[in-house]
Amino acid sequence: MSAPAAPPATAQPALLTHRQILTIFTGLMIGMFLAALDQTIVATSIRTIADDLGGLSLQAWATTAYLITGTISTPLYGKLSDLYGRKPLFLTAIAIFVVGSVACTLATSMYQLAAFRAIQGLGAGGLFSLALTIIGDIVAPRERARYQGYFVAVFGTSSVLGPVAGGFFAGHDQLLGVDGWRWVFLINVPLGIAALAVVSKVLNIPHIRREHRIDWPGALALATGLVPLLIVAEQGRAWGWDSTRAVACYTIGVVGVVLFLLAERRIGDDALLPLRFFRTGVFAWGSVAVFVAGMGMFGALALLPLYLQIVKGSSPTEAGLQTLPLVLGIMSMSVFSGQFISRTGRYKVWPIIGLSLMIVGIGALSLVGVDTPYWQTALVMLVIGWGLGGNMQPLTLAVQNAMPPKDMGVATASATFFRQMGGTLGTAVFLSILFGALPGRIVESFRAAATDPAFQAALRNPAVLADPANRPVIDAVAGGTAPNLDDSSFLSSVEPVLARPILEGFASSMSTVFVSAAAVLVIGLFAVLMMKEVPLRTQSGVEAQRAAERPSPLETQAASALPVVVPAEAADVRRDDPRGPESS
Repeated sequence: MSAPAAPPATAQPALLTHRQILTIFTGLMIGMFLAALDQTIVATSIRTIADDLGGLSLQAWATTAYLITGTISTPLYGKLSDLYGRKPLFLTAIAIFVVGSVACTLATSMYQLAAFRAIQGLGAGGLFSLALTIIGDIVAPRERARYQGYFVAVFGTSSVLGPVAGGFFAGHDQLLGVDGWRWVFLINVPLGIAALAVVSKVLNIPHIRREHRIDWPGALALATGLVPLLIVAEQGRAWGWDSTRAVACYTIGVVGVVLFLLAERRIGDDALLPLRFFRTGVFAWGSVAVFVAGMGMFGALALLPLYLQIVKGSSPTEAGLQTLPLVLGIMSMSVFSGQFISRTGRYKVWPIIGLSLMIVGIGALSLVGVDTPYWQTALVMLVIGWGLGGNMQPLTLAVQNAMPPKDMGVATASATFFRQMGGTLGTAVFLSILFGALPGRIVESFRAAATDPAFQAALRNPAVLADPANRPVIDAVAGGTAPNLDDSSFLSSVEPVLARPILEGFASSMSTVFVSAAAVLVIGLFAVLMMKEVPLRTQSGVEAQRAAERPSPLETQAASALPVVVPAEAADVRRDDPRGPESS
């Protein structure tokens, strides 16, 4: 007797409706806005903060500390979210970020600010990576462009409001009895509370729990390896690259990295960063490209506000608004590339275009000087923005699409980790190059100015000599050294003729940094060219994982066609029944 026919396979309904996805996006966008706003608002006001706390040359500590903890915690959030679900970890990240923000308002030195920014970073490490992971959970790669505009709106709004708010707060000595710049961090508190309320209410997505161990040895080894290497990248110019302290950091860092690799190999699939991922070419080359793009992105974002404020003399608010061409480039290219990917399913071309534009744009920044008109700088920023817009989403999309759905959390966190790692290293190294080259370049500019009649006339002018605002430059010229730039606020009141050699020294040092950044980006372009393009999935991460766990229709049909094993006693009864087996 033939087996009954299997019921026809029906298409599985979508896991979530468009309306439900938009509701979840509300919570995600608030959390992402919190982190995105913090980056832009701090970048615009960091000069004022550093001047008030007496440490412009130490500003890299505040930035690097934030990036270090954010980088190290990112893969840990991915692993923990696979265990306990995305929602509780996302809420935890927001709460830690808010606590760190409150602590930053109490800082009285750059070192304290760096420590409190490190707490902020522990929360920020989960905000971006978990949001991107949740997007991969609920939206198929081919459908991602349908929702691209919402994320562009978040980054665009934060990029506009951040510089304006940062400039507003930094431009006031006090607001409501609190130093103006401290509101840069205090504003995160009401935003964070709102994010906690909204996320706790709307972020409800199915969680498929995966049982595995937490790779605490790997996390500890990773911190042991990264922290000293990043510290020496920032402090090497002051210590000396071959000093005892630098060599100690190199040694500890290398030992930590080796221990991390051994720990990941031992723990296997439960690793913080499973080494099997690197056997997938898209993940391996994509990680290199993401790392290098992060270096270029954070390097440009860290130096552009300094150029606009110090070299061009813009106020914090003006500098923030002057970076809008960069934002416009990111937004327009993100939307355009996203729509193209959704229609065609082809994504590899966009990182190639993006990195090429970044190389051209950042290379062109090396030609920007004291007298460069703003429109030329704005055009260059637009090109860099186009480059960033072509890189940000497609590279993350490529990594998510290439890995199994069950690894969505770890894979997304790993991609974010490499971008953060690149940004952390890039910020530390590029600022180190800047402030390492700066004193020598300023001294060279002073020597060149010695032949300038206007400069010499200013040094002989009694009124100029009597003005206390000019004293730092006059003393530096007399001593043949660069002035102390831990507080650069004097540049706004010093005689313009005397300030020009310092501005030229800044512009020359920044040119060196931008040339270095453009050279590094070439490596990222090579990595993207080597990356294989994998067809985009049409299922979201959760749908794909559930489909993988369900038996296929063929398996179900085969199972129903298997012969039924009848117990011996029942067979004997049936043989004795004169009606035969049909009677039963």
